[in-house]
Amino acid sequence: MSAISTPGGRMLIVAADQRNGMKAAMKDAPGGPDSISAAELAEAKADLLRYLANNAPAILLDPEVALPAVVDDGVLARGTSLVVGMDASGYETDDGLRFARYVPGMTARRVRELGGDVAKMLWHIRPDRQGADSRVADEMRELVAACADEGLLLIVELLTYQLKGETEEEYAAKFPQLVADGAKLAVECGAKVLKLQYPGSAEACAAVTAAASGVPWAVLSAGVDHETFLGQVATAMANGASGAMAGRSLWKDSLSISHDLRKDYLTKRALPRLHELADVVDGRN
Repeated sequence: MSAISTPGGRMLIVAADQRNGMKAAMKDAPGGPDSISAAELAEAKADLLRYLANNAPAILLDPEVALPAVVDDGVLARGTSLVVGMDASGYETDDGLRFARYVPGMTARRVRELGGDVAKMLWHIRPDRQGADSRVADEMRELVAACADEGLLLIVELLTYQLKGETEEEYAAKFPQLVADGAKLAVECGAKVLKLQYPGSAEACAAVTAAASGVPWAVLSAGVDHETFLGQVATAMANGASGAMAGRSLWKDSLSISHDLRKDYLTKRALPRLHELADVVDGRN
């Protein structure tokens, strides 16, 4: 935990494991996002680390594009820990439920080989339809055990979602309870750290904290704007959360196909946001 935490003991991780989402943020690519090559995306991720995340306790990166290059090339600063995302882009659907997939070849041992200090895996979850005997619960238990065998901390990321045939209003009404019940299920499966959606209110954050039964949880940014995320993190921290994992809220308007523009944007736009977020996480603001 200390590897992904501020000196004040609060989790703070820059999320940069997105692939298509990061391409979409490079709006000035002449041929559009689909024209961005893997090498160009890898360079953007290296710059995001170089000019932004090396100022944070930790960065979350993917093993498909960013790794192992940023480690091999010495871009990762000594004081910044590496969280390796194990999940592939997208998901598969079975009986109306979503299931994440591993990046091919990813195991707890492979996270270690890539230089990772911590592993992260995403699970899509509907705890109103998936209990302790479900496929998703089995997958969580298996990976928690595998990471423990490797001496790795595993961050369990949960995303709840709207079912087919469920109205937006129905889903919105269930959402806070789904986040809390998902946290409860993950903890029952052995999770030691959680990465969760903001459940919507101070009361809902307190309910998540209660459901997590002492397991620390961090708020993910889910693409909201920076000011909104600061408010969400402040509310969550005041009601038992242990930190934040921020991606697009920090850098979605700070990427470019041009290295020089990226450096300028990341330094002048994204980095001040990281400092502001650190202040909120550590209770200085």
